[in-house]
Amino acid sequence: MKVLLAVLLVAVFWSQEWKSALSDSIIHIGAIFDESARKDDEVFRLAVADLNLNNEILETEKITFSVEFVDGNNPFQAVQEACELMNRGILALVSSIGCMSAGSLQTLADAMHIPHLYIQRSPVGTPRSTCPPTSRIPGADDYTLMVRPPVFLNEVIMQVVSEYSWQKFVLFYDSDFDIRGIEDFLDRTSQQGMDVSLQKVESNVNMMITGLFRTMRVEELHRYRDTLRRAVLFMSPATAKAFITEVVETNLVAFDCHWILINEEISDYDLQELVMKSIGRLTLVRQMFPMPQNTTQRCVKHNHRINTSLCDPKSPKAQQLEITNRYIYDTVLLLANTFHRKLEDRKWHSMASLSCIRKNSKPWQGGKSMLETVKKFGVSGLTSFLEFTDNGTNPNIFFEILGTNYGEDRGRGVSRLATWDPVHGLNGTLTDRKLENNMRGVVLRVVTVLVTICVMVSENVLGKPKKYQGFSIDVLDALSNYLGFKYEIYVAPDHKYGSLQPDGQWNGLMGELVFKRADVGLSALTITPERESVVDFTTRYMDYSVGVLLRKAERTVDMFACLAPFDLSLWACIAGTVLLIGILVYLLNWLNPPRLPMGSVSSTTLYNSMWFVYGSFVQQGGEVPYTTLATRMMMGVWWMFALIVISSYTANLAAFLTISRIENSIQSLQDLSKQTELPYGTVLDSAVYDQVRSKAMNPFERDPMYSQMWRMINRTGGADNNVEESGEGIRKVKYGRFGFVWDAAVLEYVANNDEDCSFYTVSSNAPDRGYGIAMQHGSPYRDIFSQRILELQQNGDMDILKLKWWPKDSPCDLYSSDQMRQRGNALDIHSFAGVFCVLAAGVVISCLIAMVESWWSRRKGSRVPSKEAQADDPSAMQAADPCSHGPNEHPLSLGSQTQNQTPNTANTAGSTATHYQPPACCDIPCALIVQHSYEPTNPSEITPKMRMTTFTTSPPTPRTIRRSTWSTYTAGLTACAPRMKAPTSSSPPLPSI
Repeated sequence: MKVLLAVLLVAVFWSQEWKSALSDSIIHIGAIFDESARKDDEVFRLAVADLNLNNEILETEKITFSVEFVDGNNPFQAVQEACELMNRGILALVSSIGCMSAGSLQTLADAMHIPHLYIQRSPVGTPRSTCPPTSRIPGADDYTLMVRPPVFLNEVIMQVVSEYSWQKFVLFYDSDFDIRGIEDFLDRTSQQGMDVSLQKVESNVNMMITGLFRTMRVEELHRYRDTLRRAVLFMSPATAKAFITEVVETNLVAFDCHWILINEEISDYDLQELVMKSIGRLTLVRQMFPMPQNTTQRCVKHNHRINTSLCDPKSPKAQQLEITNRYIYDTVLLLANTFHRKLEDRKWHSMASLSCIRKNSKPWQGGKSMLETVKKFGVSGLTSFLEFTDNGTNPNIFFEILGTNYGEDRGRGVSRLATWDPVHGLNGTLTDRKLENNMRGVVLRVVTVLVTICVMVSENVLGKPKKYQGFSIDVLDALSNYLGFKYEIYVAPDHKYGSLQPDGQWNGLMGELVFKRADVGLSALTITPERESVVDFTTRYMDYSVGVLLRKAERTVDMFACLAPFDLSLWACIAGTVLLIGILVYLLNWLNPPRLPMGSVSSTTLYNSMWFVYGSFVQQGGEVPYTTLATRMMMGVWWMFALIVISSYTANLAAFLTISRIENSIQSLQDLSKQTELPYGTVLDSAVYDQVRSKAMNPFERDPMYSQMWRMINRTGGADNNVEESGEGIRKVKYGRFGFVWDAAVLEYVANNDEDCSFYTVSSNAPDRGYGIAMQHGSPYRDIFSQRILELQQNGDMDILKLKWWPKDSPCDLYSSDQMRQRGNALDIHSFAGVFCVLAAGVVISCLIAMVESWWSRRKGSRVPSKEAQADDPSAMQAADPCSHGPNEHPLSLGSQTQNQTPNTANTAGSTATHYQPPACCDIPCALIVQHSYEPTNPSEITPKMRMTTFTTSPPTPRTIRRSTWSTYTAGLTACAPRMKAPTSSSPPLPSI
């Protein structure tokens, strides 16, 4: 009951106030604002209050108003509130809402003939998009006037991007922006061949950036960071500030980036904050309102004086005015002037209460006349000049283009670069300033780390600056000669490349750049994501790949290299074959003895058979003639076998003695990682160290080879196998058992310039990184350095610089693991040392045998009595030589008697001789040398008392008779046997054996 009573009291009070308002004024305005636009309501009330105080416009009349707040996305609520306002009786409707509700109000205004002054409002300050057209009844008048000019953002940004000559950039837009508003811009960029990427920025910018780092790989982040160097932002100032803050703090942008923010609603306060938070170059495009510089002229407009808090640029309230606030004030001012003219013309149409619910309700009769009066005249206000064209749009809009220059200091000044309007277009020149090729007068401070081949000290004179040389120095000199700058170079204090310390600071060369103590960093500096997050790199000027430096194996002298063509088993088979064939030849001759010609001294003993087979194998011939068919067949096959074996041996020996075939077990990084006998390591905290660790520890990119390498490198925390600098690692390889993992290019230079050519290198085939010149973040020299490096690579100058340090005609073999070099077919003493050793061994053994034989002969001869003793004691001589004969004993004749016959004695006229019978103690018949009278064939050649030799079927050997007898036997056989005549009848009979 109390609640009902309170409602009735409020209704009565409201009706009394409404009647009082109607009785005091005939001018009533309705307003509908978005519920989030409380500031629009404030400015609206302030405008009405100012006009009610101005007696020159409405004289004694006063303006009354009714304001309603609606949800901008609820068209039904907006229409309902508008009907309520029309039912109260209004002369015009002012609205500041979004496009969704504005279309419904536009239809209602057309139906009720109420002038509708619409001020488009974008949600939370995002850039405007053109409202979609509203379906209207054909032929019906349009009672909605667009107070804010049409959206020209597409035209403006296209002009700006074209002036900057951008061909590739990314376009960011916030979640509240209607992407359909830039369809025309995207179509035009596509027609002109521009590469434009679109990316939506979520309301939670921090979560969005964190998601990028979580989902993107390092290489993808690197490419993404490069695309952010040129960007266009379609977002509200608040979102833009949050987005710029995040990307700057996460090092996604550098000082050479250039971003364009376009939004009509950018206040001076927002402008200063954006410049403070950004780095690099920032260009801002916003709507401007041309105003006189004089404060009095800015606040006094014709017959009205604007509130000073709104027109004075120094006023805090004026600085926080939104664009919709300005248009609302000018709208109220325009309606007041319209009412003034209607009153002067006495064409006033009283307002009437209109009902939107009644089916037969009629529109306001004075609506058409009021609309024409509003469109006919304009007014000067906070938006410069407000007027309408015949189609109900405001043609007056101006944009200003503000910007900063490239720089490292935040909060740098902002200047106006150009202006734009639909009539004149761009007024000014926009250029994305780049460094020219002339850097004369610029002195750069260069920090370096000494490393072989890249940066080395060439001259160090006391009292003078050090001079440096190396491939990286040559590249820097080439850039200096072309661009005209000079440089001062110094070595990093701790002689390190630099790494991120636990306290978040960088040391070494990187620290010099981060703390801006140096302008350029030059050394064997690889481009890594960690380093590029704090400094800028030029494009790579040399590829980088991981390699390992190893010491060549010492070539051992093989004295028996002559045996290398055949395997030991083959040599054993050949030796066994010689023995086997010798035995077979002897057996064949024993089974079927050959017929030896008269006078032959050869025998078919096992010894001679072996000697003959060996002599034929080494192609030196033999002494034993073989006449049987089986033996000749055997020897023919053996000679063919020997020919093939000796030919193969000769050909293979030449190849083995002229080509080195020593293989090393480490021929690749995979081989190095699989073995554990040879320790290896690299420089602590270097790029190689970090690369091996990252590839071994990364669970998504784990490489078994790098995992095994990391276990060896990180043994005992890396203290055992790693070194402090590259020179120490090279010395460990040269004077110990160690493998040094380092940059392949540096290792190749070290191996090429080693005096002993004692190194060889093994490296990966595909380079995955490169060397770059490091600079401070946002350095203006990066682009021009990169461009010049590309020119050096394109015209071949970079290859000429490389040939200076890596010549093609290298004195050392970088890829052979043996110290021996190929020198054609020339052989050295080492190749034949074994042959000479065999010869020397044979000579020594032969001498030893000769000495033993001499000793044995002397020892045996000492047992035989001397000639004087034999003369005095004939029995002693007979005992010493059982084969000896008396002076009157004749030798035996051949074939006359058998061995068991008793010798006969015969007496002749001339002489008496006793035929000698060899004693039974002799194993074979002895040769007898006696004085005997035979008739020679040629008496002039043979004397009557010539020593003649007779022999039995089995010839004597040195083993059966003394050496003196053997020599006489041989000489006599050779000289006399062919010309001996058989015994005559007068000769004494000779017994046969």
